[in-house]
Amino acid sequence: MNILYTTATSNDDLEQILSLQRQNLYKNTPLEYQQDQGFTTVEHSFEVLQQMNAAIPQIIAKEDDKVIGYALVMPQSFSAMIPELVPMFEQIVRLDWLGKQIQDYRFYVMGQICVAESHRGQGVFDGLYNAHKRLLSADFDLCVTEVATRNTRSSRAHERVGFRTIHTYQDHTDVWNVVVWDWG
Repeated sequence: MNILYTTATSNDDLEQILSLQRQNLYKNTPLEYQQDQGFTTVEHSFEVLQQMNAAIPQIIAKEDDKVIGYALVMPQSFSAMIPELVPMFEQIVRLDWLGKQIQDYRFYVMGQICVAESHRGQGVFDGLYNAHKRLLSADFDLCVTEVATRNTRSSRAHERVGFRTIHTYQDHTDVWNVVVWDWG
């Protein structure tokens, strides 16, 4: 298995991200699948993903020319672009980490992570996050995201990589753990 961890550089890369996202959306997968394999919650438009990629290139895993995983990068400036994510951004900026408000750190939000079913359990999740740290730690102190508490597979994987839960809240869609990966 020869997997390249890189950034999205073409519209085809972005289309493949969206295809993988649609395959794993909670509304497109049965409950049993979600409980075993996890799920994605937010559906991005091509235009929003293109704007995100122009701001900060999106992290992807590719095998040959096929995107087999992605971990989206969302700077704080995108907090209002996706209505479903507004509550998350509102929570994050009010939270503390090590006695300092998150908003006082150089941080970004990892907007969503997904690995193709064919490549799960092979280290791709960890590889995507290692690429985040390698490519972004010079510009950011923290990577912050949230994980639905019912998405136990994702929760365990985030803990394994080094994320720590700092807050739990409920919005109109789910109960969420806000998690932080400190690179300081």
